[in-house]
Amino acid sequence: MSYEIRLNDNQESIEILNRDGNLLEIAIGDRKYKLDITEVEKGVYSILNDNVSHNVELVPVENKKYEVKIGYESFTVDIIDAEARYMMGRKSDEDDDQSFISTPMPGKVVRILVEEGQEVKAGETIIVVSAMKMESEYKAANDKTVKQILVKEGDNIDGNQPLVILE
Repeated sequence: MSYEIRLNDNQESIEILNRDGNLLEIAIGDRKYKLDITEVEKGVYSILNDNVSHNVELVPVENKKYEVKIGYESFTVDIIDAEARYMMGRKSDEDDDQSFISTPMPGKVVRILVEEGQEVKAGETIIVVSAMKMESEYKAANDKTVKQILVKEGDNIDGNQPLVILE
């Protein structure tokens, strides 16, 4: 499993190479680590690396963003996965006038919750797509009318393929 994180202005790739209970082997960039990670209490972890213990507290700030406290130091970390990348792109797109719904990756249409000609409100779910064993809801960014539905339930779709056209 691979993730990208952003710490201040630095972005790194983190890959979980192996997991056996509390023991994790990870790669951060081109460096590999063998860690023993134990959750001491909710959001507080003891991490053993090369026989050195680190107490780490993760405080959720917002979706996939955490304040990481290690001793007297504190950092803000963003976890950038496929959903976060999509949401970042979506936020910048929301400034534009959203004219269609699409997904960032291939998947399968699970449910279509609108009909052509239907008026939808900002935040209303338009379509549900399954990708990588996870269902995602795609919502209207602002008040619109469904002009055309380009797929049907059960269709396999490509990433960035227009699914529903809005006006």
